[in-house]
Amino acid sequence: MTLHRLAAQGYATAADAYEKGRPDYPRGAIELLLDTLRIDAGSTVLDLGAGTGKLTRLLVPTGARLLALEPVEGMRRKLGQMVPSAVLLDGVAEAIPLPEASVDAAVAAQSFHWFHGDLALAEVHRVLRPRGRLSLLFNLRDERVDWVARISHILNRYGRDAPVHRIGAWRRPFSDTHLFAPIGEHELTHTQELDLDGLLERVASISYIAALPLKERYSVLNEVRDLAGSHPELAGKSVYLFPYRTQVASYERR
Repeated sequence: MTLHRLAAQGYATAADAYEKGRPDYPRGAIELLLDTLRIDAGSTVLDLGAGTGKLTRLLVPTGARLLALEPVEGMRRKLGQMVPSAVLLDGVAEAIPLPEASVDAAVAAQSFHWFHGDLALAEVHRVLRPRGRLSLLFNLRDERVDWVARISHILNRYGRDAPVHRIGAWRRPFSDTHLFAPIGEHELTHTQELDLDGLLERVASISYIAALPLKERYSVLNEVRDLAGSHPELAGKSVYLFPYRTQVASYERR
Protein backbone atom coordinates (compact mmCIF):
# COMPACT_ATOMS: atom_id res chain seq x y z
CA MET A 1 0.00 0.00 0.00
CA THR A 2 1.50 3.34 -1.07
CA LEU A 3 1.13 6.75 0.51
CA HIS A 4 -1.08 9.36 -1.20
CA ARG A 5 1.00 11.34 -3.70
CA LEU A 6 0.36 14.73 -2.08
CA ALA A 7 1.19 13.44 1.38
CA ALA A 8 4.42 11.88 0.13
CA GLN A 9 5.51 14.98 -1.82
CA GLY A 10 4.25 17.68 0.49
CA TYR A 11 5.17 16.30 3.88
CA ALA A 12 8.60 15.13 2.72
CA THR A 13 9.75 18.76 2.77
CA ALA A 14 7.31 20.30 5.27
CA ALA A 15 8.33 18.75 8.60
CA ASP A 16 9.78 21.99 10.00
CA ALA A 17 6.82 24.06 8.78
CA TYR A 18 4.43 21.45 10.19
CA GLU A 19 6.12 21.53 13.58
CA LYS A 20 6.16 25.33 13.72
CA GLY A 21 2.82 26.05 12.09
CA ARG A 22 0.38 23.37 13.14
CA PRO A 23 -1.65 23.71 16.35
CA ASP A 24 -1.61 21.32 19.24
CA TYR A 25 -4.87 20.00 20.75
CA PRO A 26 -6.93 21.56 23.54
CA ARG A 27 -6.57 20.19 27.05
CA GLY A 28 -10.23 19.23 27.12
CA ALA A 29 -9.79 17.05 24.03
CA ILE A 30 -6.82 15.25 25.59
CA GLU A 31 -8.68 14.66 28.85
CA LEU A 32 -11.63 13.28 26.88
CA LEU A 33 -9.27 11.08 24.86
CA LEU A 34 -7.53 9.62 27.92
CA ASP A 35 -10.84 8.89 29.62
CA THR A 36 -12.52 7.39 26.55
CA LEU A 37 -9.55 5.24 25.54
CA ARG A 38 -8.82 4.28 29.17
CA ILE A 39 -5.15 5.17 28.79
CA ASP A 40 -2.86 4.79 31.79
CA ALA A 41 0.71 3.79 32.57
CA GLY A 42 -0.02 0.18 31.71
CA SER A 43 -1.38 0.92 28.24
CA THR A 44 0.19 0.47 24.83
CA VAL A 45 -1.07 3.21 22.50
CA LEU A 46 -0.63 3.40 18.73
CA ASP A 47 -0.56 6.84 17.08
CA LEU A 48 -1.45 6.44 13.40
CA GLY A 49 0.05 8.93 10.95
CA ALA A 50 1.79 10.60 13.87
CA GLY A 51 3.45 13.35 11.83
CA THR A 52 5.87 15.30 14.01
CA GLY A 53 4.21 14.05 17.17
CA LYS A 54 1.80 16.91 17.86
CA LEU A 55 -0.51 14.47 19.65
CA THR A 56 2.08 11.87 20.64
CA ARG A 57 3.91 14.26 22.99
CA LEU A 58 0.67 15.09 24.81
CA LEU A 59 0.30 11.41 25.75
CA VAL A 60 3.79 11.12 27.27
CA PRO A 61 2.68 12.20 30.79
CA THR A 62 0.38 9.16 31.01
CA GLY A 63 3.39 6.85 31.17
CA ALA A 64 1.84 4.67 28.45
CA ARG A 65 4.05 2.87 25.93
CA LEU A 66 3.70 4.99 22.80
CA LEU A 67 4.07 3.56 19.29
CA ALA A 68 4.17 6.25 16.60
CA LEU A 69 3.49 5.11 13.03
CA GLU A 70 4.63 7.59 10.36
CA PRO A 71 5.44 6.78 6.71
CA VAL A 72 7.23 10.01 5.71
CA GLU A 73 10.91 9.92 6.63
CA GLY A 74 11.28 13.67 7.20
CA MET A 75 8.28 13.77 9.52
CA ARG A 76 9.45 10.65 11.34
CA ARG A 77 12.89 12.18 11.89
CA LYS A 78 11.34 15.30 13.43
CA LEU A 79 9.03 13.11 15.51
CA GLY A 80 12.02 11.28 16.95
CA GLN A 81 13.54 14.61 17.99
CA MET A 82 10.34 15.91 19.55
CA VAL A 83 9.21 12.70 21.30
CA PRO A 84 12.34 10.61 21.94
CA SER A 85 10.50 8.24 24.26
CA ALA A 86 8.13 7.04 21.51
CA VAL A 87 8.83 3.88 19.52
CA LEU A 88 8.92 4.94 15.86
CA LEU A 89 7.37 2.71 13.21
CA ASP A 90 7.86 3.17 9.48
CA GLY A 91 4.64 2.18 7.76
CA VAL A 92 1.10 3.04 6.76
CA ALA A 93 -2.21 2.48 8.53
CA GLU A 94 -3.28 -0.02 5.86
CA ALA A 95 -0.34 -2.33 6.71
CA ILE A 96 0.61 -1.80 10.36
CA PRO A 97 3.91 -3.52 11.24
CA LEU A 98 2.64 -4.97 14.53
CA PRO A 99 1.33 -8.39 15.61
CA GLU A 100 -2.33 -9.12 16.29
CA ALA A 101 -3.88 -7.88 19.54
CA SER A 102 -0.76 -5.97 20.55
CA VAL A 103 -2.16 -2.52 21.47
CA ASP A 104 -4.80 -1.30 23.91
CA ALA A 105 -5.78 1.88 22.09
CA ALA A 106 -5.19 3.69 18.81
CA VAL A 107 -5.41 7.34 17.86
CA ALA A 108 -5.36 9.16 14.54
CA ALA A 109 -4.91 12.91 14.82
CA GLN A 110 -5.33 14.96 11.64
CA SER A 111 -4.56 11.84 9.60
CA PHE A 112 -7.49 9.46 9.05
CA HIS A 113 -8.69 11.29 5.92
CA TRP A 114 -5.40 10.26 4.23
CA PHE A 115 -6.07 6.55 4.81
CA HIS A 116 -7.90 4.02 2.69
CA GLY A 117 -10.52 3.80 5.42
CA ASP A 118 -11.78 0.23 5.03
CA LEU A 119 -8.26 -1.22 4.82
CA ALA A 120 -7.04 0.89 7.73
CA LEU A 121 -9.96 -0.12 9.94
CA ALA A 122 -9.30 -3.79 9.23
CA GLU A 123 -5.67 -3.32 10.28
CA VAL A 124 -6.53 -1.32 13.40
CA HIS A 125 -9.04 -4.02 14.33
CA ARG A 126 -6.32 -6.63 13.89
CA VAL A 127 -3.76 -4.95 16.16
CA LEU A 128 -6.20 -3.84 18.87
CA ARG A 129 -6.88 -6.11 21.80
CA PRO A 130 -10.51 -7.17 22.44
CA ARG A 131 -12.63 -4.12 23.34
CA GLY A 132 -9.75 -1.85 22.40
CA ARG A 133 -10.71 1.62 21.30
CA LEU A 134 -9.88 4.05 18.51
CA SER A 135 -10.24 7.84 18.58
CA LEU A 136 -9.88 10.33 15.73
CA LEU A 137 -9.02 13.99 16.31
CA PHE A 138 -9.34 16.82 13.81
CA ASN A 139 -8.50 20.48 14.19
CA LEU A 140 -10.80 22.18 11.67
CA ARG A 141 -10.24 25.77 10.66
CA ASP A 142 -13.22 27.71 12.05
CA GLU A 143 -14.52 29.21 8.82
CA ARG A 144 -17.32 30.98 10.67
CA VAL A 145 -14.62 33.64 11.21
CA ASP A 146 -14.35 35.78 8.08
CA TRP A 147 -10.56 35.99 7.75
CA VAL A 148 -10.23 32.25 8.28
CA ALA A 149 -12.84 31.65 5.56
CA ARG A 150 -10.82 33.89 3.25
CA ILE A 151 -7.66 31.88 3.91
CA SER A 152 -9.61 28.72 3.10
CA HIS A 153 -10.81 30.34 -0.13
CA ILE A 154 -7.17 30.91 -1.13
CA LEU A 155 -6.19 27.36 -0.21
CA ASN A 156 -9.15 25.69 -1.89
CA ARG A 157 -7.88 26.68 -5.32
CA TYR A 158 -5.01 24.23 -4.88
CA GLY A 159 -6.33 21.30 -2.84
CA ARG A 160 -8.75 19.66 -5.24
CA ASP A 161 -6.81 16.36 -5.36
CA ALA A 162 -6.27 16.13 -1.61
CA PRO A 163 -8.65 14.31 0.75
CA VAL A 164 -10.18 16.95 3.02
CA HIS A 165 -11.27 16.04 6.53
CA ARG A 166 -13.75 18.88 6.90
CA ILE A 167 -16.19 17.44 4.34
CA GLY A 168 -16.65 14.36 6.49
CA ALA A 169 -15.81 11.68 3.92
CA TRP A 170 -13.81 9.90 6.64
CA ARG A 171 -17.12 8.83 8.21
CA ARG A 172 -18.11 6.47 5.39
CA PRO A 173 -15.83 3.55 6.37
CA PHE A 174 -17.26 3.65 9.89
CA SER A 175 -20.80 3.57 8.54
CA ASP A 176 -19.96 0.59 6.34
CA THR A 177 -17.95 -1.52 8.79
CA HIS A 178 -19.07 -4.10 11.35
CA LEU A 179 -15.63 -4.03 13.01
CA PHE A 180 -16.20 -0.96 15.20
CA ALA A 181 -19.10 0.41 17.22
CA PRO A 182 -19.42 4.18 17.76
CA ILE A 183 -18.90 5.51 21.28
CA GLY A 184 -19.52 9.19 20.66
CA GLU A 185 -18.42 12.46 19.10
CA HIS A 186 -17.54 15.77 20.72
CA GLU A 187 -16.56 19.20 19.46
CA LEU A 188 -14.44 21.70 21.37
CA THR A 189 -13.07 25.12 20.53
CA HIS A 190 -9.36 25.82 20.31
CA THR A 191 -7.15 28.82 19.51
CA GLN A 192 -3.61 28.96 18.16
CA GLU A 193 -1.53 32.08 18.78
CA LEU A 194 0.57 33.00 15.74
CA ASP A 195 2.68 35.89 14.56
CA LEU A 196 2.93 36.59 10.82
CA ASP A 197 5.76 34.09 10.31
CA GLY A 198 3.76 31.48 12.21
CA LEU A 199 0.68 32.13 10.08
CA LEU A 200 2.74 31.64 6.93
CA GLU A 201 4.26 28.44 8.37
CA ARG A 202 0.72 27.27 9.11
CA VAL A 203 -0.21 27.66 5.46
CA ALA A 204 3.12 26.26 4.21
CA SER A 205 2.61 23.10 6.31
CA ILE A 206 -0.44 22.03 4.27
CA SER A 207 0.55 19.12 2.06
CA TYR A 208 -0.82 20.41 -1.22
CA ILE A 209 0.73 23.84 -0.67
CA ALA A 210 4.11 22.33 0.26
CA ALA A 211 3.94 20.21 -2.93
CA LEU A 212 3.50 23.25 -5.21
CA PRO A 213 6.36 24.53 -7.38
CA LEU A 214 8.31 27.19 -5.51
CA LYS A 215 6.91 30.14 -7.47
CA GLU A 216 3.30 29.09 -6.88
CA ARG A 217 3.96 28.39 -3.21
CA TYR A 218 5.39 31.89 -2.74
CA SER A 219 2.36 33.30 -4.53
CA VAL A 220 0.02 31.61 -2.04
CA LEU A 221 2.05 32.83 0.92
CA ASN A 222 2.07 36.37 -0.48
CA GLU A 223 -1.72 36.29 -0.77
CA VAL A 224 -1.98 35.29 2.88
CA ARG A 225 0.55 37.96 3.81
CA ASP A 226 -1.53 40.58 1.97
CA LEU A 227 -4.69 39.38 3.72
CA ALA A 228 -3.01 39.72 7.11
CA GLY A 229 -2.01 43.27 6.24
CA SER A 230 -5.40 44.38 4.94
CA HIS A 231 -8.18 42.52 6.75
CA PRO A 232 -9.73 44.72 9.46
CA GLU A 233 -9.49 41.96 12.08
CA LEU A 234 -5.78 41.40 11.40
CA ALA A 235 -4.23 44.61 10.09
CA GLY A 236 -1.78 46.25 12.46
CA LYS A 237 -1.65 43.28 14.82
CA SER A 238 1.52 41.40 15.72
CA VAL A 239 -0.32 38.33 17.03
CA TYR A 240 -3.25 36.51 15.44
CA LEU A 241 -5.58 34.15 17.30
CA PHE A 242 -6.34 31.39 14.79
CA PRO A 243 -9.61 29.67 15.77
CA TYR A 244 -10.36 25.96 15.38
CA ARG A 245 -13.17 23.53 15.97
CA THR A 246 -11.61 20.39 17.42
CA GLN A 247 -13.57 17.21 16.77
CA VAL A 248 -13.07 13.96 18.67
CA ALA A 249 -14.78 10.79 17.44
CA SER A 250 -14.34 7.47 19.28
CA TYR A 251 -15.10 3.84 18.47
CA GLU A 252 -14.78 0.45 20.17
CA ARG A 253 -13.51 -2.74 18.58
CA ARG A 254 -16.23 -5.34 18.13
